[in-house]
Amino acid sequence: MSQPVPTLVALSATHHTAGLDARASFALSDEGKKIFYTAVRDLGLGEAVLLTTCNRLEVYVVGDEAAALHARKALLKATGVEADFLDTHLKAIPGQKAVEHLFSVAAGIDSQMVGEAEIAGQVKQAYADALARGMTGPVLNRVFQKAFQASAWARTHTGIAQGQVSLGNIVVDLAGRVFGSLEQTRILVLGTGEVGRQVVQALVSRGATQISVASRTFENARVLAEEFAGSSLILTDALRQIHNHDVIIGCAQVDRPLLVHESVLEIVTRRQDQPLLMVDLGVPRNFSAECRQLDGVYLSDLDDLSAVANARLQARLAEVGRAREALEKKAERAWLATHSHPSNETP
Repeated sequence: MSQPVPTLVALSATHHTAGLDARASFALSDEGKKIFYTAVRDLGLGEAVLLTTCNRLEVYVVGDEAAALHARKALLKATGVEADFLDTHLKAIPGQKAVEHLFSVAAGIDSQMVGEAEIAGQVKQAYADALARGMTGPVLNRVFQKAFQASAWARTHTGIAQGQVSLGNIVVDLAGRVFGSLEQTRILVLGTGEVGRQVVQALVSRGATQISVASRTFENARVLAEEFAGSSLILTDALRQIHNHDVIIGCAQVDRPLLVHESVLEIVTRRQDQPLLMVDLGVPRNFSAECRQLDGVYLSDLDDLSAVANARLQARLAEVGRAREALEKKAERAWLATHSHPSNETP
């Protein structure tokens, strides 16, 4: 008797199905990832890859017809959200459609900022993490390897990567529209990770000279500030000095907002009607959304900035259809190959 063909399914919650605050609820720490993989293993799933970024929570699993239900249980355990809340934002993508979806994700055409390059590395890291945990197998090994190849092909042979747009440059443009020249604009960057570094670099390249960098770890702030001739602060001190800055850029990893309506109202009062630009690049939010209701406060978050980015990339967006059509054909071939002769190869 022939063995039953394993089921591949993707469960996906992204910017397409969930707003920024909902996506923040799905953010997983390293401990959350560990909980997820332990749960899927305990539920009998032999193949699973968890992909979590600021704009998506996805899992690709292989198993019997109950695979999707098992993956959902594992996500509930890892995220701690209510079942109804998860189900509102989560969609199941079965079989070949799951392969097509993965190819689109890896190529950047499913991203909030279409064509962004970072997602390819994030998909590779997610796969490497699952591989290290012993959670990949014949189906996911083949499918993910083909996804990496398809991503490289799409970025090389279509126009989805043309044009240079980065969050850092968009933030700088936004600050320039509010304050004009950045040379005398007092700017505070909260967070020293990769996004914080990109923002500081973009600010310096556009003439900003009064930049302060803050981190929970002072050494991290000092190193980044010295690289770009800025000043450094410990995060708690920086939050007490917000009123001394014109632009506040939030890039920190947080469990709850660093600044809320009440604290910003006090800051605005101390600034005596001078405008305050707040740019929130965090998921979860660094600044509560209610801050935008205050007079004199200009608050933009990731969803706002992504809309600006895509408006600048009409040529790139025009290539999405052509890229998607080609990726669907590649996904079909990968899906058929997976079912005809699954491979155990690993990278």
